[in-house]
Amino acid sequence: MTDLTASAGQLLKAERERRGLSAQKAADELLLDEWVIAALEADDYQRVGAPVFAKGHLKRYAAFLGLPAEAMLAAYESSGTRVPRPSADTVSVRTLSEAPTVPNLSQSQMIGIAAALLLLAAVLWWKPWQRGARAALRSPAPASVPAPTGSAEPALPPAVSQPQPKGTPAPPAVSATAAAPAPAAGRARGAPVARAAAESADAAAGSGRARLRLSFSADSWVDIHDASGRRAFAGNGRANSVKTVAGDGPMRVYLGFASGVQLEINNRAVAIGPQFVAGDEARFEAGADGVLRRETHGLATPTAQTRNARPIG
Repeated sequence: MTDLTASAGQLLKAERERRGLSAQKAADELLLDEWVIAALEADDYQRVGAPVFAKGHLKRYAAFLGLPAEAMLAAYESSGTRVPRPSADTVSVRTLSEAPTVPNLSQSQMIGIAAALLLLAAVLWWKPWQRGARAALRSPAPASVPAPTGSAEPALPPAVSQPQPKGTPAPPAVSATAAAPAPAAGRARGAPVARAAAESADAAAGSGRARLRLSFSADSWVDIHDASGRRAFAGNGRANSVKTVAGDGPMRVYLGFASGVQLEINNRAVAIGPQFVAGDEARFEAGADGVLRRETHGLATPTAQTRNARPIG
């Protein structure tokens, strides 16, 4: 007889133990992870995901154990458990604990302060200008040396010869025209180098071991490659199923129906922004730091063979 005071998780666990099944065996039969079975039996529905996932897993688990699905859903509703939906855009709001203190000054005092500031600025501006004007008046103008007729270059003053001791070699001749300094060759390449350094730092920030958890509320194609380009998973995800894929990040991800997939990276929910979605297909790189980036290596659209692969769950 069913205990009316027991929760849905307690009923499921009691029936499983009565049948002599382990949690791992039940998870294998339902194509789920063992932690999903443990969460359902502990009534920990927040760990499973959105309410649609919790109800779907409850119905499947109850049907597998031969329990009435309606009774399980009624026990779930009567428990008062509600799983909050993760918001796609989380806005951080900071409030000031105290208002800034504004001095209570009269209008005449404010006018006096403004006038003092203007006077100080005028004095600071006048002093350096006045010193520059005096220096310009004291310095004599450089005498111009007339150039010889028909010469394109200005005449150079004659060199003063110094007496050299016998046996001393003569110094090498110096060209009258000095070579102009060459412009820095790296300036033109500065912007690409800076962009390459930024991309390298961005890729390094997303590297590391990444564990992707995909919760499907609708059917969707999935194609995932790790940082080395090796395909980590390819297949079709069914509605009300969960798939976990682990590999070296950043991992390149393709989703055929992005609005039907909830993504977690290393046990942290991540929203798939509109910049990664075209139509309803999403392409992005999932870093180990939990940040989504635009794919840099390119990911081919899944072929018909990939789309017809073995479904998840």
